[in-house]
Amino acid sequence: MKNLGIILSIILLAGVLVACGDDDSTSTLNEDKIVVGVTAGPHEQIVEVAAEVAAENGLEVEVKVFSDYVLPNTALSEGDLDLNSYQHGPFLDQFNEDHGTDLVPVGNTILNPMGVYSETYESIDDLPDGATFGLPNDPTNGGRALFILEEAGMITLEEGKEETASIYDVVDNPKNLEFIELDAAQIPHQLSEVDAAAINTNFALGAGINPKEDSILLESTNSPYVNFIVVRAENENDPVVEKFVQAYQSDKVKAFIEEEFQGSVIPSWDE
Repeated sequence: MKNLGIILSIILLAGVLVACGDDDSTSTLNEDKIVVGVTAGPHEQIVEVAAEVAAENGLEVEVKVFSDYVLPNTALSEGDLDLNSYQHGPFLDQFNEDHGTDLVPVGNTILNPMGVYSETYESIDDLPDGATFGLPNDPTNGGRALFILEEAGMITLEEGKEETASIYDVVDNPKNLEFIELDAAQIPHQLSEVDAAAINTNFALGAGINPKEDSILLESTNSPYVNFIVVRAENENDPVVEKFVQAYQSDKVKAFIEEEFQGSVIPSWDE
């Protein structure tokens, strides 16, 4: 019986030690190396430059590239990443709500500005009464297009609906714009069929449309769709997080964005 008591005591002690080890896994991040998740394309390119800046200040950054929008948040919440950089606020809020996670933004990165385009009119103010206006038929991008129009003074949305608006939330429409909901990817190919349309940057670029040069209205950096660097809430105030944010929001990264993307991607942190 005495030996059995000793064995049970050892097992109990081992369990306590394992539990303590688990607690350590949620402690502050490594100050010398972090793992950052991105989506392929501009986010990947920009974080690679930020990693160069971080390396100059003694921080190694490993970049992991993903091909979809869900996995970088899943990997972050499960501890496989330390940070990620690819998403805007409305997407992050919806992910947290849907998955019960606690991921938080710690710094602005870029805006991939949605633009309004027309083959007929050179200014948003030139749109005539009753003009047809194409916008994406998915809730996130449709609401985004309406928010841009409201910022430009073209419409008024129901108060509090700015980030989740649908065409049914338009309470004032002085020019009686006729909204036509279309598949976001197809809008560039249907531009000739409407007086104007809102097009996401990726679809515009894919159709040979330059947001900076060809839009008649371009989303501003006041947009709620600015992208963020995101971490788990428990690491929000870790020194290494601030170190990476500073590397990202550096003059070198800003210069790269402006030269590489020529206005189709906009740095969106404070000067």
